[in-house]
Amino acid sequence: MRIKNKIIILCLCLASLVSCQDDLDYNEFVTYDKEQIFSSFGRTKDYVNNIYSYLDYDYGNFGGGMLASASDEAEYAWTSSNVHDFYNGTWSPTNAKADVWNNHYAGIRAANFFLEECAGRTFDDFKNNKEYEDEMTRFNRYQYEVRFLRAYLYFNLVKHFKDVPLVLQVVSEEEANAVARESHAAVLDFVIAECDAIFKELPIIRKSPFKDPFNETGRISGMAVKALKARVLLYYASPLYNSNNDAALWQRAALANKEVIDLSLENGIALGKYTDIWGTDSYKTAEGIFMRRIGDLNDLEGRNFPIGVEGGRSGNCPTQTLVDAYGMKSTGLAWDAAGSGYDANNPYANRDPRMAMTIAKNGDIGWPAYNTNALETFVGGRNAAPLSGATPTGYYLKKHLDGTVDLRPASSNSKRHSWVTYRLGEFYLNYAEATYQYLGGADATNGDLTMSAREAVNIIRNRTGVEMPNLVAGMSNTDFEKAYINERMVELAFEGHRFWDVRRWKRGELLKEITRMKITKDNSGAITYEREKKLRLWDDKMYFFPIPDGERRKNTNLTQNTGW
Repeated sequence: MRIKNKIIILCLCLASLVSCQDDLDYNEFVTYDKEQIFSSFGRTKDYVNNIYSYLDYDYGNFGGGMLASASDEAEYAWTSSNVHDFYNGTWSPTNAKADVWNNHYAGIRAANFFLEECAGRTFDDFKNNKEYEDEMTRFNRYQYEVRFLRAYLYFNLVKHFKDVPLVLQVVSEEEANAVARESHAAVLDFVIAECDAIFKELPIIRKSPFKDPFNETGRISGMAVKALKARVLLYYASPLYNSNNDAALWQRAALANKEVIDLSLENGIALGKYTDIWGTDSYKTAEGIFMRRIGDLNDLEGRNFPIGVEGGRSGNCPTQTLVDAYGMKSTGLAWDAAGSGYDANNPYANRDPRMAMTIAKNGDIGWPAYNTNALETFVGGRNAAPLSGATPTGYYLKKHLDGTVDLRPASSNSKRHSWVTYRLGEFYLNYAEATYQYLGGADATNGDLTMSAREAVNIIRNRTGVEMPNLVAGMSNTDFEKAYINERMVELAFEGHRFWDVRRWKRGELLKEITRMKITKDNSGAITYEREKKLRLWDDKMYFFPIPDGERRKNTNLTQNTGW
């Protein structure tokens, strides 16, 4: 853990959240000492906003590669990206892929400092200002926002490393380099306890005309607190952390996720169109519980628009493995199930509508909007091999990208982006999984768990613009589990879940190969589709990241994760 003698406010132009308005202007990079930080409401807010900047998002943190490309959702087109290290045998303690260790502990230190120093501050010099009472209300909330942020960072550390040091005060460099790892159970219990303690101290949601008159839509709300707790409990109950399959943990997870659903519906948070989840106005989506503001940019599009489109450099290319997860619209069956209606000569017809919203395929017109040519991902096509950087899978990414971004030099623009940290759709799926595991069947209900797992999944499948056939009553456990895993892969594609889901389920074998689609076109114009398998390296030690070798050399009390 890196220790700084001064507290540094990294006022980066990220627009990662909003305060009283939809946009938050960051100042220049500046260093403040303790007294300066608490010398005005503005500087204090800047300090807290900096802690928000440690919230993660995944627009390509590994040489442009998303975690989707480290799982079976995607393959990164450029071989130079370090995202390939996750499965090519070069992942190791000296190549730990773990900037999260230093970044998160820097955020935790900043949070600990604020929590130690904020108590009793009254800003007496500003008592005669007409905004004083409102500013004090905001200031008094900051401690609870910061406690959430610290808890969130600790949960992320557990996901990566399992057992991690739990440091709840500012420590010296010598002390930091002597801490030992705490059990994951102790850290998760701490996170859950923090959520319980701070929930009532924050507005349930952060937009007018609801509970908060300040309309601070980008800050932590009570709903975000409940969402963190519900996700933590789902992980806690999962096989990677719950080796004894303790049913009580599944029950707690089911009830916590039901509470998120119930509170959402009581407070105007509801499922809408799937495509409302991303794009310029996604931070306003009715489904959003907490959206991590990124700001105006176009580099995400530049790194993922197709090769062969002006300005496009390719990147995270969806796999055929992911495409195969999208069922048939008319029957609801998997593509390879008997009677599904799948046509091998027209493989994209009659598919789950979310596929077209997520994935750009051969023949698509108007992707992105300024591209007047149909996409050609067949070998030799305008957007395909042998062009350098062309899709290796036969597909390009659409989800998260704004098709109205223009990368042509004479007309380039940028659009606002927000990362989905929590949205309602996830919690219907979380509830379905926990309820199924606790009650032992897809149709079972009991006590407060009045909605069955199957019914919860069907709510997702029936969202506006998707309207897939319902999962039917009486499914076997095997069939429901397969359908649930598929549904989660489809609904949450490229939102940073699949990489972690496969791990918490202890189903690493799913990452041992991906399927690509090789598309060819003959002289007559006939298109041929051929699936190809590509093997990837998986070892069970990869359920957790290695502790970075540099950290262990500084601190000999840090043990290494098994197998590394």
